[in-house]
Amino acid sequence: MQSLENAVQDDDATQEMLSLVLEEPDHWAMFLDIDGTLLNLAPTPDAIEVPEALPGQLHRLSNKLGGALALVTGRSLAYADELFKPFAFPTAGLHGAEIRNAAGTQTVEATAEFQALKHALTAEAEHYPGVLIEDKGAAVAAHYRLAPEYEKVLEDRMRHYAEVAGPNWALQLGKMVFELRPARSSKGDALERFFQSDPFKNRCPITIGDDLTDESMFAIANARGGVSVRVGAIGTPSCATSRLSSSALVRNVIAALAA
Repeated sequence: MQSLENAVQDDDATQEMLSLVLEEPDHWAMFLDIDGTLLNLAPTPDAIEVPEALPGQLHRLSNKLGGALALVTGRSLAYADELFKPFAFPTAGLHGAEIRNAAGTQTVEATAEFQALKHALTAEAEHYPGVLIEDKGAAVAAHYRLAPEYEKVLEDRMRHYAEVAGPNWALQLGKMVFELRPARSSKGDALERFFQSDPFKNRCPITIGDDLTDESMFAIANARGGVSVRVGAIGTPSCATSRLSSSALVRNVIAALAA
């Protein structure tokens, strides 16, 4: 217990909540965002670094929870698998457009029209030095962390592309990124789909994330009597019930729970 206290010493409520996981592991299901939560944010999507011990720690924690641990991310399912190999956890990719659980994998394919839109966006982004376009298959993201001066013009252009894409895609705002994703998917919806099957069925959720895209899963956790944890500065508006100040602290918690 001392290692857990040290891991979350900046937030007594979070410490108490996570202590319950050790006491009643069969009662809880854990849902974890990746970028900015499990892993530190990086200047570019490909610069993300995975601490060597983390995949194994997640695997051990998953075993303690009877397999009721899932990754819920804006990344593609295939990309998440690459980050945490050799383990393949239950995962909601592309904000829930891709789901892998006990029933297997469901994937939303990009239409030919959306493929053409991605090509047009990639070509246009060449006029904005430092803006990076990430092709996620059924979604596409425009990152401006290296070129914050283009935030306004990029938002205007992404709203244009959202109109071109039509009602089946939605514009999602995030940390230094604008993303077009399937409109009928969200992280909250992904949680509800996980809860339809074992080992998540009838468990109480713990959700941990750091961004606007995580608010929908926080809301589901709160509605189900679970716990929601926002990672980052305390002043950030959120419906989360608890806080952890950094990804490093999240990893400390994972390590303590997995020990």
